[in-house]
Amino acid sequence: MDGDGSGLTVAGVVMEELRNLLEARNRHISKALSIAHGKPLHIVRGEMQYLHASDGTKYLDLVNNVSHVGHCNPHVVEAGQKQMAILNTNSRYVYGGITDYLGRLSSTLPESLTVGFLVNSGSEANELAVRLARSFTGNHDMAVIEGAYHGHTGMLIDLSPYKFRGPGGCGSPEAWVHVLPIPDTYRRPAIDYSGEAMEKMKQAGPLAGLLIESMLSCAGQVSLPPGYFSDVASAVRKQGGLLIADEVQVGFGRVGTHMWAFQESDVVPDIVVMGKPIGNGHPMAAVFTTPEIASSFGDMEFFSTFGGNPVSCAIGMAVMDVIEKEDLISHAHTLGERFKTGLNSLMQEHELIGDVRGRGLFLGVEMVKDRSTLEPAALEASEIVDKMRDQGVLLSTDGPLHNVIKIKPPIVLNHDDVDRTLSELDNCLSVMSD
Repeated sequence: MDGDGSGLTVAGVVMEELRNLLEARNRHISKALSIAHGKPLHIVRGEMQYLHASDGTKYLDLVNNVSHVGHCNPHVVEAGQKQMAILNTNSRYVYGGITDYLGRLSSTLPESLTVGFLVNSGSEANELAVRLARSFTGNHDMAVIEGAYHGHTGMLIDLSPYKFRGPGGCGSPEAWVHVLPIPDTYRRPAIDYSGEAMEKMKQAGPLAGLLIESMLSCAGQVSLPPGYFSDVASAVRKQGGLLIADEVQVGFGRVGTHMWAFQESDVVPDIVVMGKPIGNGHPMAAVFTTPEIASSFGDMEFFSTFGGNPVSCAIGMAVMDVIEKEDLISHAHTLGERFKTGLNSLMQEHELIGDVRGRGLFLGVEMVKDRSTLEPAALEASEIVDKMRDQGVLLSTDGPLHNVIKIKPPIVLNHDDVDRTLSELDNCLSVMSD
């Protein structure tokens, strides 16, 4: 290969640049922030469902659900650039962008959820949702699901078993946090999931709310069993609390049948939290609720310096444009079915796959060493992710046992991407079984 005049090959230059970046990272970034995909990837460009590395490798991205309508989607980029050249200020001023955007989001929700708060992250949105629940009900305690992750603020770490039971965590919940078992039909079949959740909440006494993902993400890409969402909604309301649906991971059509995952249950939450895909990589999030709940702060003003600024609203509107004009909800359903059918076929051929689950483009593949004992195959799952990375396909693992391969890509991927992933996964599994 050609050099750069210093005796280094192009590959050597790339490696030297990566070494320098890693040294700078070690100096300036806490080691609490880990590097994804098992080894450092120097990503220099995003293009819809693909990420390009400095060494020329083109990766199919199957995990970045933030870039919902594609990395650097041209329509979203143009909308942000155009608005930034005109005006960007805070929401104390009156401008059409914020009301138009809130109205558009509200139109996708049940008619009772008309009031929206715009903030900067899913963590900020979930914290605001809990504040609203406590203010409206007068209660303090909260219920959450085992394995849940709701954000990185102090309050939300306390409300995230994924964190407080994980490395560096305290191990036990705070006295005001009540943890409900994961309604996992694969690892815990034939259980009265609703009954055990209701019993746990009954022991808790008065509640401000139940903060629950409409589909469980860090708990292992788990779909809620039929009737569960409705049952726990009734239970928390009987104890004076509100139902808070965390749609940060699964909202905006990812499930392939509805805009919001909770809509499959016919339950109307009291509060809905949106984040991650809402801005396609731009930092924004939202909380929607009823006028009565929204007014419960009384005389205390709520203000977010950057929440709902004109640029954010323009970007949010552009994301909605792409979802609607390109019919991406239907697209997520079609590709999700293709993915799931293929994964189920691989499960018939490879004993390492214990379960395939999820909906639309929010899927999980649980790896086990033994289908009878369900012994988790965490190391094998990580090895598969590493092998797939080396083949140019980015995946990751999650779940309480770290043995679930999760698939939650930008929803603009195509049929060839799905077929390629299935073929590469088949090859990886075959090599491992030899």
